[in-house]
Amino acid sequence: MAQALGEDLVQTSEGQDDSSSLGSDSELSGPGPYRQADRYGFIGGSSAEPGPGHPPADLIRQREMKWVEMTSHWEKTMSRRYKKVKMQCRKGIPSALRARCWPLLCGAHVCQKNSPGTYQELAEAPGDPQWMETISRDLHRQFPLHEMFVSPQGHGQQGLLQVLKAYTLHRPEQGYCQAQGPVAAVLLMHLPPEEAFWCLVQICEVYLPGYYGPHMEAVQLDAEVFTALLRRLLPRVHKHLQQVGVGPLLYLPEWFLCLFARSLPFPTVLRVWDAFLSEGVKVLFRVGLTLVRLALGTTEQRLACPGLLETLGALRAIPPTQLQEEVFMSQVHSVALSEQDLQREIRVQLARLPESTSGPPPRPQARLPGAQAIFEAQQLAGVQGDTRPEVPQIVVQPPEEPRPTRRKPQTRGKTFHGLLTRPRGPPLEGPSRSHRGSTSFLDTRFRFDF
Repeated sequence: MAQALGEDLVQTSEGQDDSSSLGSDSELSGPGPYRQADRYGFIGGSSAEPGPGHPPADLIRQREMKWVEMTSHWEKTMSRRYKKVKMQCRKGIPSALRARCWPLLCGAHVCQKNSPGTYQELAEAPGDPQWMETISRDLHRQFPLHEMFVSPQGHGQQGLLQVLKAYTLHRPEQGYCQAQGPVAAVLLMHLPPEEAFWCLVQICEVYLPGYYGPHMEAVQLDAEVFTALLRRLLPRVHKHLQQVGVGPLLYLPEWFLCLFARSLPFPTVLRVWDAFLSEGVKVLFRVGLTLVRLALGTTEQRLACPGLLETLGALRAIPPTQLQEEVFMSQVHSVALSEQDLQREIRVQLARLPESTSGPPPRPQARLPGAQAIFEAQQLAGVQGDTRPEVPQIVVQPPEEPRPTRRKPQTRGKTFHGLLTRPRGPPLEGPSRSHRGSTSFLDTRFRFDF
């Protein structure tokens, strides 16, 4: 199963040499305008300028300031204001801050902090020759027209080699899956190799556990779940796919395993990743349902696809105008699929899986539904890891010294007036005795006239 899915992800002609690629120097030696890279780094791309519906510069600056404020107090933000984080992710993380926000959302910064020096040891260690050969053959296939991955000796391909090798050493029981290449490449476009490695670890083990292993058991389960959602939300499209014999395993693995990196325009891919890292795998289901509806949602579209090949072609040839990031993502977020609906359907399909299925059973409970669940799990793990048995301390307080008793002054038979002795000398001038009844004694006794 895994081998079949991997071969479908990478299609090469028989006569093509593994050392060549679409990004070779011979193919990039054309005129100057063709060699010009767009704002995402793709040579000859069409994203040099913001597309239609792109937010104005002032709005982007406001969003950048919001993200700077939220990430400056990340623990407080995730504890009290996650709804704001989710809404900002749906609007799109500013390009200048994705390198800061993605590791925070997926929890990679905590993994890197808890394992200092781990990536360096893995990157310097020799890899398994079997995996190293396979990875080396796939390097030039990852975004061959991106300026980072054009040269085999460039920092892009070499960094990709180190990240993928490090993961095979980190999880030798899983090894390497070809679909990890595009995912790691997108991460390297935004992050240094060490941060990209820990983000890849989180995606493979927390967001999509069981996707990139040798059996891909979680992919098969999610394919059944996707079919059930199609039956409920798009019944006519589901009936058409059944009639022409297009099962979900013919198109869904490339979408989900690569996180749509090979199926959507790159600006839209980044928006999908922003939402995916925030809300989890339900975003992938929403995106997949939206693509199927755009390709086969009308009667005319289904009539134009009478067979299997035509239907698969329609799923892979949606007009780019319908995939523009703002319009497309608004449709994605409007899909009527909540986390509770998804978990309910997963439980139903998990109960229907035959016991004779080869490989380990899927463990959907190991999948965390987004950034908030990951944050809470890491916080709990940190509290449990720091908890130490408290040794009771006996504190002996010295006895207090008895205070000396104060003797009450003998005032019996005395008055306040008697305590004040009048100095000798001539009497002080003051008001007459007739006025002393209305004036206090102190005012008359200590009065000075200047």
